[in-house]
Amino acid sequence: MRTLCASTLIGEFFVIGFAGLVAMKLDDASMAVVWTVCGIGMALSVLLCGMITRPGGIQLGWALQVALVLSGFVVPMMFILGLAFGGLWWASIHYGRKIDEAKARWAAQQEAEEATA
Repeated sequence: MRTLCASTLIGEFFVIGFAGLVAMKLDDASMAVVWTVCGIGMALSVLLCGMITRPGGIQLGWALQVALVLSGFVVPMMFILGLAFGGLWWASIHYGRKIDEAKARWAAQQEAEEATA
């Protein structure tokens, strides 16, 4: 699960950065505000890569997904990208857990075979 979730978060890092470049061209927000918000989002996405398996890591990831969708009020394309990354986040968690379970079963099977051999 960790690998899939981290891959999604690193993709979000770049998307947040590119959204910052788009938001910078808007007249409504100052450059300092845009890069403060984007910097926090980018830093959170990188920090979450190491926190995925810790308590609350998945929930913080969901919070980042919600923030990504809500950023669509500033950059409308982020509604679509936020939903896409929300789907990727769900898939990373869902299929990552299945992969982890399969790996654990395989390791237990290998251990049992070595014990009988």
